[in-house]
Amino acid sequence: MKSLGRSLTIALMSLSTVTFAQSDPHKSADTPKPPTEAQKSFDTIKTLAGVWLGPVKVEPPMPEMDDKPLRVSMRVTSRGNALVHEMNEDKPQVDPTSYDHPVTMFYLDGDRLLLTHYCDAGNRPRMAARVSSDGKTVEFDFIDVAGSTQFGHMNHAVFTIIDQNHHTEDWTYLMPGDKPMHAHFDLQRAK
Repeated sequence: MKSLGRSLTIALMSLSTVTFAQSDPHKSADTPKPPTEAQKSFDTIKTLAGVWLGPVKVEPPMPEMDDKPLRVSMRVTSRGNALVHEMNEDKPQVDPTSYDHPVTMFYLDGDRLLLTHYCDAGNRPRMAARVSSDGKTVEFDFIDVAGSTQFGHMNHAVFTIIDQNHHTEDWTYLMPGDKPMHAHFDLQRAK
């Protein structure tokens, strides 16, 4: 019986030593890692949460779109793990099947910041981020697309933060035949 008690005491002491070693705040395993470039880019994009208003300019010119007032709303969701970006005309909408209303999701995937654009063309292109040296511009390059590209697909996006109440978005859409169409949004935070 003495040997069982002694063995139990030694086992408990060993377990407590392991527990204390794992919780030692000076151990390098517990030291927070510095944020990756992807995390920094995601944190930058998340500062845009809110409602934004402004005109759109399209190249080549499209009279039905140029200078049209645009509303962009962005919200952080999923415990901070995603940002939802929605754009539509700045007027009341009743039937979502009768007007353009693309939704874009931003999220981290390992060491990359990705976006998936749920396009009115019926497809879902994915893009990966690059951040500028000043940290104010996040540029997204095309990776792949799911769904039909019969009517074209979004191919590139650039977000530039001017200040906390002003940013621009540049979206490039590849029309059938890979003809690029560029849309520039100059957005002010709604009051």
